[in-house]
Amino acid sequence: MKLIIAIIHDEDAHNLIEKLNERQYGVTKLASTGGFLRSGNTTLLIGVDNDKVDEVIDIIKDVCKSRKELAPALAPMMGNTGVFVTYPVEVNVGGATIFVLDVDRLEKA
Repeated sequence: MKLIIAIIHDEDAHNLIEKLNERQYGVTKLASTGGFLRSGNTTLLIGVDNDKVDEVIDIIKDVCKSRKELAPALAPMMGNTGVFVTYPVEVNVGGATIFVLDVDRLEKA
């Protein structure tokens, strides 16, 4: 058995959970925050049999596409005045970071 940990963008969470549930995969959803943009992420825990790992990863890749968005960036206005202005910067968001771990034992109580 394997444990798939998928860190995805919040906007993709609902659609991905729905797709996984349609295929009878159980999912545990955890709220998390990304370090780079400090934006909301969702971490999903999915337990699957070894032969189902590739199918689940394909579903994740299909739903969680990378895309570009504008995000505010701070820059000093002039010198050391302590005044900052924001201007938009294009960044990639979405996609997924996926970890696959071996599970030594599973118990449901």
